[in-house]
Amino acid sequence: MASSPCGNSNFDSGLEIKTRSVEQTLIPLVSQITTLINHKDKPKKSERTLTAIHRVGQAVSAAVGRFVAVGEAIAAENQELKDEMGQACFEARRAGDAIAQLTDVGATLPSQSDGRVTVFSDRTGMVKAARLLLSSVTKVLVLADRIVIKQIITSRNKVLVTLDHLERVSTFQEFVQIFSQFGNEMVEFAHLTGDRQNDLKDEKKKARMAAARAVLEKCTMMLLTASKTCLRHPDCESARMNKDAVFHRMRCALEQVIEIVTEARSSGETKILPASIYNGIKDFKSSVECLRENLYSMSPQSMDSQLEALVERTEDFTDSAYTSHEQRQAILSLCQLARQDTQQLVHAWVEAQSAHAKEATESMEVAILKTCQSVSDLKRELHKVAVGRASDLLKVHGEQLPLRALKAAGAEGNLEAVAEYSRTLTEQKEQLVETCRLLCHVSGTEPLEITCIHAEETFHVIGPQIISAAQTLALHPSSKIAKENLEVFCEAWESQLCDMAMLLREINDVFEGKRGDKRPYLSLPRPGVSLTSILMKTPMIQWFEQTSIAKLGLELRLLSSDVDTELEKWEDQEHDIVRQSQSLPTATKHYTELYLQLVLSEEGLQLCSSLRTFSTQVYTNAINLSSLNVDTHAVKG
Repeated sequence: MASSPCGNSNFDSGLEIKTRSVEQTLIPLVSQITTLINHKDKPKKSERTLTAIHRVGQAVSAAVGRFVAVGEAIAAENQELKDEMGQACFEARRAGDAIAQLTDVGATLPSQSDGRVTVFSDRTGMVKAARLLLSSVTKVLVLADRIVIKQIITSRNKVLVTLDHLERVSTFQEFVQIFSQFGNEMVEFAHLTGDRQNDLKDEKKKARMAAARAVLEKCTMMLLTASKTCLRHPDCESARMNKDAVFHRMRCALEQVIEIVTEARSSGETKILPASIYNGIKDFKSSVECLRENLYSMSPQSMDSQLEALVERTEDFTDSAYTSHEQRQAILSLCQLARQDTQQLVHAWVEAQSAHAKEATESMEVAILKTCQSVSDLKRELHKVAVGRASDLLKVHGEQLPLRALKAAGAEGNLEAVAEYSRTLTEQKEQLVETCRLLCHVSGTEPLEITCIHAEETFHVIGPQIISAAQTLALHPSSKIAKENLEVFCEAWESQLCDMAMLLREINDVFEGKRGDKRPYLSLPRPGVSLTSILMKTPMIQWFEQTSIAKLGLELRLLSSDVDTELEKWEDQEHDIVRQSQSLPTATKHYTELYLQLVLSEEGLQLCSSLRTFSTQVYTNAINLSSLNVDTHAVKG
């Protein structure tokens, strides 16, 4: 058999694909290669079969050529990847040429005496070429993905620098200027991280990214009002504490985003989810059911330990001061029943082992069923307790009585009343934090567990911030800025309650077996933007955006949404309105934040006239570009 035109290659094929865009890019190529390798070895091959194989091979080779051109252009723009990308592109082109040669069977079947090497005479060569092509193309895509990560890191660094400047400003005029820059940088960062979040394959990472981005989104408005309040009242300790807490939380969220995209850990920390009861029950039932096939899969002592660890986690429910006596007794009774059923199982299990049984006996089967049923009953009771408490709290807190009282007391300058209502809010915060912890136990999926933890952390942080904002207002009851600041933090609290209600519905859906579409977490989405469309925006390969690029297979093309198509029409225009509309958020409140970047103080009122003209034009362009539903009254206000 003739040797492969590719020869041997030590190219690394053990590459982990972590994004959907890379995975989806490879699918057409894998399909075409599979067609070539798995062709039928029939004694007679029709002209149609020969032509089809020839066309597939040529199409793969041509697509690889176009793909390699893109990879080489990327390498030219990113010197740190030049060597690795160049080698990967060389290997891909060599493999593509080999496949073209092997599939060049012409219109007639080659005879045995024909000296040409084809896919029919060198199947091993085709397999080697296919492996080399897949590994090299994957390497190119993974290297290109580093550029996306680099863009996110660069964007984060710009945000951090501006954030440091914002923290140190001492005048309103300086703050107006820097916050405007900060807003633009945050919009860019939100777009990049939103695209990345959509592209991640790992659902846990997507949930963590969503949580971090939600913090950044909500904290941006808090940072605005907290900074304004601190500038207006520089000697107020509660105002300074309020501001410092916002800056700290934003920096933590920015760091979390980078940890996710780089898979790094800061300061040696390990991000391990707390052990949930739901997972504990799932693992315990799995261990029990495994005994049906293997009586020696684990020891009785291990099973006892596993159950006791599970029961210990229920203490979060039974030790809670907010758990009723009836609920506590029901949980304790079900735990005791699970222990009894497990002991019966262990007894039957030991007997079966003593009798040298090869599979579970009848008595073991009965005990297995009873044990699984008892822990399932425990799970159901815990779910009922957690969800019931959360529902009750949402009903009570929906009235927002402590928040209203704090606003009123602060506006009156009544420090004693603020202290009293602060204690009430603190108690509510502790109830919500504990309830989020209980929901985490019964959430059912790791992404929902992460969302529960995010909710718990949010209530834990915002509660004290509301109190410090109320204290500031009480000290300066005539301050409009202090009043606005308290309002913003109260709105963040109310928003988190709404998020908790949505989370509660999702947890119920999982428990009931309804696994529908999850709610989006993107605040600034750009549908249709993929790894490819981001990377195409480098100067040397800008022209690729205007064409349909077949990257790998016959049907693979560069995808872009209607929004992106509209945006490209404006790319050559240099007006500030165009640049602003390209990064305009998709909700009214984000537009309001943009408006408020300049209208920050009495000094900023001088700019209102020009801002109204600017904002009206932005609004008009945003409607044309993205069909955004923005309230015109808010724009003109």
